[in-house]
Amino acid sequence: MTNQAKYFHYLLACMIAWAGISAALAEDYSCEETGATTVWISPLAPKADEPIKIMAVSTDSPLTELALIDSQGRRRPLQYRRRGGPPWSLITALEALKEGDYRIVARRDGEQTACHPLSIGRSGRQEIPKVWELAIEAFYSAWIEELFGAPLKEVLRFHSLDPVIQNKERNFLHSYLGLNEDDGLSLTPDCADLPYTLRAYFAWKVGLPIAFRDCGRGSAEAPPQCEVATIKTEFTQPIRSQDTFRNVCRELVNVVHSGAVRTGLKDETTDLYPIPLSRETLWPGTVFADPYGHVLVLVEWLPQRTDRPGILLGVDAQPDSTVTRKPFWEGSFQFAAIQGAGPGFKAFRPLVRNPSGEWRVLANGELINNPGFAPFSLEQAQLSPDDFYARMTKLMNPKGLIYPKQTYEATLNALIEQIEARVTSVDNGEAYLRNNPGSIIPMPDGAAIFQTIGPWEDYATPARDMRLLIAMNVLNGLPRKIVRYPELFVLKDQRPEAAMEEIEQHHRKLIKERSIRYTRTDGSMWELTVDEVLARKPDFEMAYNPNDCPEIRWGAKPGTEEYSTCRRHSPAEQRDKMEQYRIWFREVRRPA
Repeated sequence: MTNQAKYFHYLLACMIAWAGISAALAEDYSCEETGATTVWISPLAPKADEPIKIMAVSTDSPLTELALIDSQGRRRPLQYRRRGGPPWSLITALEALKEGDYRIVARRDGEQTACHPLSIGRSGRQEIPKVWELAIEAFYSAWIEELFGAPLKEVLRFHSLDPVIQNKERNFLHSYLGLNEDDGLSLTPDCADLPYTLRAYFAWKVGLPIAFRDCGRGSAEAPPQCEVATIKTEFTQPIRSQDTFRNVCRELVNVVHSGAVRTGLKDETTDLYPIPLSRETLWPGTVFADPYGHVLVLVEWLPQRTDRPGILLGVDAQPDSTVTRKPFWEGSFQFAAIQGAGPGFKAFRPLVRNPSGEWRVLANGELINNPGFAPFSLEQAQLSPDDFYARMTKLMNPKGLIYPKQTYEATLNALIEQIEARVTSVDNGEAYLRNNPGSIIPMPDGAAIFQTIGPWEDYATPARDMRLLIAMNVLNGLPRKIVRYPELFVLKDQRPEAAMEEIEQHHRKLIKERSIRYTRTDGSMWELTVDEVLARKPDFEMAYNPNDCPEIRWGAKPGTEEYSTCRRHSPAEQRDKMEQYRIWFREVRRPA
């Protein structure tokens, strides 16, 4: 073979080898998201030497690894926080990256589940889905869980939604658009506005449409009825300023009230629809509709442990704008089968795009077997309150039964959290009247004391106090529940009646040891044991009027040292009306 031929064969061999290497590199550097895991980057257009947040979200099973790979193929494992299940998420933050191309890789047990290209300091922006779909719903759920995540022992109570949204560590979407769009943004939703405001904020950042309806209030015989959906597409435009969000949010808040959430379970002209009671469907972000008008948003499931039962956490907002995290139990998540409302857990009705490009909401029939969304289900319509709470107890404790003492102590803790939240509400009313000396807040007539507008809605506590009375009944009735539902508890060889007596003794002991403190008129603190609060249960039937001093609102008796600092009383005509309405609170039933 001539030297020229040898050179040709050598060159050909090199080209073949290089082609093989290039193919291998192309395969190794291929980066796409397939399957049930998606990686999200914040902000939308990352810049060099600026903080970056990363969230990998899976809808099928937990993830075990998150890594950064640079353009040279060097892998850097990332430390992360683990949340959820389902959906499951890993969340981390990087202080800064140099300009260049990277990849974010999520893995499960050594197998890659998702890869997301990350370009730092280039003109390109991330491409994200422009339709509501399973991956987006999972992202929304993981965002909600991270937004309100905190250790169980930490009291999560905010004066409004502002401190939550403005917290860069909590809010994965803070400054997501790169426009400083959260600067000066103020959000103060009440209970019905809260889920809509969270949904609208997420849609604004991600670039999705939202829908809401003008609804009635309903009656004792029929749940609320709604008009045709208003579909807002402003967030789907390339430029989405803070003013755009403010305008949409203002319109939304002016239209939405609790009637939009309490619609009938079979109704299709609704913003939300009922879903099955299962761990696979009750994701963070799911809305809970109280039949009497209160609304909560699920935020986290805490797994059952040997020393603690499983816990489901939600958040709610009050008319005074306070936002509080609280555990699921009968005292905070009220379920009742009544004709005037469709209660229970619901999901936002998805928006889809027609071939013509127009948006529409999915009907119930389209949601029964749709793999992209939580299925429509009338399961909750078939349950009595006792069956509903028993079912949820089993969902929260999938490993088996729970010990009566664990259940009692978790219920007592939930009641105390509810009482402490009321302390804040009473204080807010006092602050308003201090800033408006000599004023008297007008009191509505009849059922309007629960739903109205103005200072009464903001600072009176009739709905909160009715829930507190229900919570007291739940705690007092827990020992008897052991006899009614022994299958929910670990009793071993103990008879239900003996377990009931043991919990009654435990109850009498703990309520004398646990206490709360409230602020009297002169600014001094007064301590009440839970035993004293429970003994004042009849007083809370008429303690919701902010025109009364805080001592009266906490059941202090005239002539006592506790009462001596009281300097303000509600007008006689208001006391007369409260006396007429007292039966509602004694029987813990809200009027239509």
